[in-house]
Amino acid sequence: MRIIAGNLKGKKIIIPNDNLTRPLKDLTKESIFNIIEHSNLLNINLDNSKVLDLFSGVGSFGLECISRGAESVTFFENYSEVLKILKKNIVNLNLEKQTDIFEKNIFKNNSLSFLNEKFDIIFLDPPYKEKKINLLIKKIDEFDLLKKKGIVIIHRHKNEKDIFTNKFKILIEKKYGISKIIFGKIV
Repeated sequence: MRIIAGNLKGKKIIIPNDNLTRPLKDLTKESIFNIIEHSNLLNINLDNSKVLDLFSGVGSFGLECISRGAESVTFFENYSEVLKILKKNIVNLNLEKQTDIFEKNIFKNNSLSFLNEKFDIIFLDPPYKEKKINLLIKKIDEFDLLKKKGIVIIHRHKNEKDIFTNKFKILIEKKYGISKIIFGKIV
């Protein structure tokens, strides 16, 4: 797996050997960035943006954001085996100053409450079987983590039928292979 575009284009990202982690496929990742950069429905610019990457895994989404001009990425991951790889990827790409890693279960009470900044992009890439996505949307709203023009991007299995709070407005939904990507905002 590699960085697709930007100043780190072509740099390698280490991925795990286990089958408990599902790295974001390059085609899906590239499609997400094409939508971010070219859709008239989104008013977002990656340049100097702040990104919150929940269920970050090896960090492929957040690292791609930095390569394409994001100012910083805050990673949340609690699987110890993949955390080692995430940290190696950050060091290998010399991105320690632009990243923060929180080794927390984001479903625990107040796991996001200490974040004292707002983000332009919040990316959620939970395990496909995870059913509590709406709880995270509610926490993002409750802790006021998304900038007014910010977007939430959710990577799900294409057949998953999530029910979201009425404060989450879906702007775009696209399917790629077995995945679907949901772009939305808090209203």
